[in-house]
Amino acid sequence: MHVFLETERMILRRFTADDADLLVELDNDPEVMRYLNGGAPVPREEIVDEDLPAFMAYYDRFEGYGFWAAIEKASGRFLGWFHFRPNEGDDPLEPELGYRLHRGAWGRGLATEGSQALIDHGFTAIGVQRVRAEAMLVHSASWRVMEKVGMRRIRVFDAHWPVRIDGDEHGDVEHAITRAEWEAQRGDAS
Repeated sequence: MHVFLETERMILRRFTADDADLLVELDNDPEVMRYLNGGAPVPREEIVDEDLPAFMAYYDRFEGYGFWAAIEKASGRFLGWFHFRPNEGDDPLEPELGYRLHRGAWGRGLATEGSQALIDHGFTAIGVQRVRAEAMLVHSASWRVMEKVGMRRIRVFDAHWPVRIDGDEHGDVEHAITRAEWEAQRGDAS
């Protein structure tokens, strides 16, 4: 197992082709997908032929960036995933943070724990200058995680969703943290 990062309760590791069933189960929980596609099922072929290869392609293109399977240390269970990567056309030193966790992992501080580990790694090991994240405005649990890791709200905006999702009429929020803000929060600023 290629361990990328460890937190107190999780191992973040690279995805492999053998992880397809884990993603199929995660992406076919209507509650998990509620704010992503309205809770619609995701075909296995889409996950196997498109999503998983895209996840794994990041490891070769960008050192330290990608999609990471979150494994609970105590049980060995797949909890979901985190991503930390630049979007196409974005500055590689300004990656986007994201997460998708099983319902059983919700409300336990795991999204905050994994997000903080990735942000810290980005600023200390990769040299990122700014980390950003987005969520639907109505998805308060997601943007509260962003705030817990020190991100501040940058803007509310209208994203163009390919399908109508209940609540998208309220817009989306972008949060971000800069290197200077992160250092100040840690007490590292001179």
